[in-house]
Amino acid sequence: MTRVLLVGGGLTSALTSALLRRELPHAELVLWDKAQGAGGRMATSRSPHDPNCVVDLGAQYISATPEYAKLHKSYYDELLSAGVLVPLTSHVEGMRTSEEGTTHYVTPKGTSSIVKHFMREANLNPKFKHHVSSIDLQDGRWSVKTQSGEADVFDVVVLTMPVPQVLGLTGTIKELIEKDEKLLSDLKSVEYSSRYALGLFFEDGAQVSLRDEGTAAQYITSNPVARFIALDNKKRAADTGSPSVVLHTSVPFGKVNVDKTPDQVKPVLLECIKDMYPHWPEPKAVKCQKWKFSQVTSAFPGLPGSVTLADGLVVGGDGFTHSNMDGCIESAKAVAEAVAQYVNSRG
Repeated sequence: MTRVLLVGGGLTSALTSALLRRELPHAELVLWDKAQGAGGRMATSRSPHDPNCVVDLGAQYISATPEYAKLHKSYYDELLSAGVLVPLTSHVEGMRTSEEGTTHYVTPKGTSSIVKHFMREANLNPKFKHHVSSIDLQDGRWSVKTQSGEADVFDVVVLTMPVPQVLGLTGTIKELIEKDEKLLSDLKSVEYSSRYALGLFFEDGAQVSLRDEGTAAQYITSNPVARFIALDNKKRAADTGSPSVVLHTSVPFGKVNVDKTPDQVKPVLLECIKDMYPHWPEPKAVKCQKWKFSQVTSAFPGLPGSVTLADGLVVGGDGFTHSNMDGCIESAKAVAEAVAQYVNSRG
């Protein structure tokens, strides 16, 4: 039986696994990720006091242009029919003008529900807190080790984490990349913005509102720290759970503070919210998330979706397309095609 390891717990990895389950029904699919749960940059955090009170710390909503809505219709239809996606009906102040015909969607149970949907479809049992550190070629197969010393061997390895993390791996993969000057240069050209996100979880019945009572979220242009704030439960049209709020910092703030820890930045973000909304009650719980690799600002040349480093070793993710759901879908399709072709060629 062919063993395939997917490294990364975000949308590209999850959808790749679902596509491979269709193409390679007898393959053993394994997923490792260093995080504590599924989502990647579609992370959803849950209040420790109310399991129904959640907040999206990464992607806030999904925007499908007419072109991609048509190209990826089957994926959107699947998620809509499952109730994972619903149309965005609340008001988002300051949203950029979109191409005519663009549809915006939200996820009532949080954006990580998209990732979990495809993981379930692939019948995956993902292993979290598995931080891959090295990949070595041994007797025609890939030996993968984690920072904690766990190791296993696979026929195929797919890497969908941010490109700088791929470049930080040791072993045969490092040798393969460094001996190809153009590949190394192209991988190093992939760049990301950095930012922080702050999630606030309030008591049930807490009175929390933005300046305009009818607004669920707002882009902020006049604050050096904050770029976006949302009443997350209202934005997601969630019908259960206590009030929750998410604040995203500006990219310049993220860049200046990229080497700090979430605990160091959290007081600054709490003070920022207090200055903007002094009447809000104290939250019952707070979660600060650092996105060192937030959104792709410079993608891999040519936007190939995936790159095959060696037989059975493939890299993908939004660094090879663009940072939104459609970019992840395009990459997943490219990765799944490359893996299926390789596995089928082996007979």
